[in-house]
Amino acid sequence: MTAVFFRTETGAEPVREWLKSLSRKDRLTIGEDIKDVEFSWPVGMPLCRSLGEGLWEVRTRLDDRVARVFFCVSRELMVLLHGFIKKSRRTPKGDLDLARRRKRELEKP
Repeated sequence: MTAVFFRTETGAEPVREWLKSLSRKDRLTIGEDIKDVEFSWPVGMPLCRSLGEGLWEVRTRLDDRVARVFFCVSRELMVLLHGFIKKSRRTPKGDLDLARRRKRELEKP
């Protein structure tokens, strides 16, 4: 399975832009975890977890924090929908809603 970035109607790639805002070390760590999911799919915990409705998360432990990248599988592609640094134990509803919206947008005919 190949990982690709979700692209908005205007051509923006939000996950790519988010990754660019991180340190090189954090980008490499998150990238390695995404690559592990790509080449080992299907894979489970602790690296990857289903969020239901065809939405998944790549779970990355950084030095002093935790990152998540939400994705879905579409036409045998791993589409990276949303990435963020977790600030609490629970996944913020806004981040989950955003990923779901992007997934629906991707599925439009």
